[in-house]
Amino acid sequence: MLREKLDQSERLRVSEMRESKQRLLVARQQSAEFSRMVAKDLKDMEEKIVGGSTNDAEELIEMLKQTLEEAKAFAANATEEQKRAIREVGVDATHVMAADGKGEEGDGKEEEEEEEREAEEEEFDKVTDQVMADASDVATENINRENRNNNNNNNTGGFKKGFLMERNPNNAIEVEMKKLEEAKKRNGGGANPRESFLERAKYIPLRLDHDERKYLRLLEAALHVSEYTDVVDVQSWSSRSQRIARMIKEICAIMSGLVVASDYRAGQKLIQDREFKDNANFFGMIFEIGRRHKIMNPEKMRSEYGKMVYLLQDSQSPDVREMLSFKLVRPLKTAYWLLSESENGLDMLNDPLMSTATAEIMHEGKPRHEVQREIKQKERARETLSKKYAARDLSSEDILHVLYSIADNNAYLRYNRDPVDEMLKFLTDMFDPKTPEEGFSLGISTGMEGARLSHNHGRQYAYVSQSLMLWREVANDMFKLWYLAEHDLLRDNNRYTLQNTGQGLNRVQHSPQTLKCMHEILHRCQSKLGHWVGSSVIHLGDHNVPNALMFIDKYTQVARILAPVVLVVKELPKLASKNRELRQYIENAFDSVESCRKLILTDFFRHAFDGSGADNFFDAGSCIDGRLTSAWNWCSKIEKKSYYHVFKLCGFASFDSRDQ
Repeated sequence: MLREKLDQSERLRVSEMRESKQRLLVARQQSAEFSRMVAKDLKDMEEKIVGGSTNDAEELIEMLKQTLEEAKAFAANATEEQKRAIREVGVDATHVMAADGKGEEGDGKEEEEEEEREAEEEEFDKVTDQVMADASDVATENINRENRNNNNNNNTGGFKKGFLMERNPNNAIEVEMKKLEEAKKRNGGGANPRESFLERAKYIPLRLDHDERKYLRLLEAALHVSEYTDVVDVQSWSSRSQRIARMIKEICAIMSGLVVASDYRAGQKLIQDREFKDNANFFGMIFEIGRRHKIMNPEKMRSEYGKMVYLLQDSQSPDVREMLSFKLVRPLKTAYWLLSESENGLDMLNDPLMSTATAEIMHEGKPRHEVQREIKQKERARETLSKKYAARDLSSEDILHVLYSIADNNAYLRYNRDPVDEMLKFLTDMFDPKTPEEGFSLGISTGMEGARLSHNHGRQYAYVSQSLMLWREVANDMFKLWYLAEHDLLRDNNRYTLQNTGQGLNRVQHSPQTLKCMHEILHRCQSKLGHWVGSSVIHLGDHNVPNALMFIDKYTQVARILAPVVLVVKELPKLASKNRELRQYIENAFDSVESCRKLILTDFFRHAFDGSGADNFFDAGSCIDGRLTSAWNWCSKIEKKSYYHVFKLCGFASFDSRDQ
């Protein structure tokens, strides 16, 4: 019996080695074939350029550059896959062939194939380098000729800046990281001090007071039991406007009943001998409270907020408004709105004490007495501002209300933006932008382990860092994006269509203001970095991202994705130093604590940014929202990772904040 098990184990081992050999040969053949194909295409392009058969030199150069990078990435990652397969089996390809019964003939054949592959790669590099050099010379000559004819030197400088003298994206990332660290130290972890409080206050909702929180509970209870979208967003022959009006009146009736149950006298005044339209201001006030609360607390009202926004969206329809005879949508109360009610209230936002009065107190790495001193400075600054700008139409309590609301915004930024900063720091500190460490390369290849992009280590490093920088900018301007998203969703006569987007029926609606703001954020990020890897397409108002509500919901998930990973990577050395059994397990399974941390980060930076996760191949890739889709796809596979037990030992429950 023992002999049979040993024989079976040996057969399995030989079978695995044979499969590994086949993987190596396939990767090698694909790399060589792809290199030959690209070299042929580049030669054809070279002939067109030299022959002068094309006028769009810049476009052709960009195409050549993209093709060259993809080809080199594919070839490099095929080699990386070969090394990874050898490490998995524990022997090299010659031993695999010997085990397969080929002996010295297999060794000789393997060496011949290796020499042939190296010769092909060397020839490919020579061809592509020559093509790029010739193409750059031709393009430069064409531009100089145009400049001499038009007496305009701006085109040449712009072209050189864009291609011939392109900024190093990795250096730009390091510079931006240093700027972010300095800004955080100056401002205590809050918003960028260069940003005007006057501009930020326009999009910061006011914190709810005690009475408003009572009404919030009524709204949450009414929305929780409502089945609004289940009744309205269906294909039916009955009148949709009538269904919408009936459901809105039902929710208003529930809220009225809850008011009576909580405060009989107030409820009696509300409903006695009155119709819904007579209480329009009351219902509009409650829905505005719910919108403010959700923006300040994205983790709250996870299902209720969608019902509320779609209800308010439908109430803006002329047909529904005529049936209801009242309007539910009210302007959002912001810090700017409250200060603008006073003649000199907005002057406070330019006061130098604003940064101190609203700063987030960071206790990490500080002694207790220093933290206490910063708290007292913050309290004194608040008292000074409340006394200095108090007026007949703006009380000290109102000023403190504004200061607390802006401070809440800084607390939001700390929770949602800081994980992105931490992940960027891990990337720059633990990985070289050009040279990969053995076993920790960030390179990915299309079709390998689910990836839908082909990037070598350096290109993937830039792609990941730029994606994280973009997420940081979005988190920094999230309140503004949310404000504009609600404006697009609830604007009068901004019709939507109910379409099957592949994930059920969804409301597809154009969102021009949100899209414009997102383009500004993307342009600002690209300007800082000087180079962009991948697509810059923003999906909004199509089957990928149907409306602004879906757009906002996608980007509020960034902190939920990154925060658990950051927590595990940061706390792992501390936990290992305190728990001897945990350290022993990590060293046995991953060689060392540092290797375990690098393994987690390498896998995240590779497969959370590999273009995967879409419903089909055409929607996958490197577009702006596709980067976040890939990250969610990585999260869904966390249970299958070799380091999943390390996550659980560090207290990980799920990427849903409600489970933490």
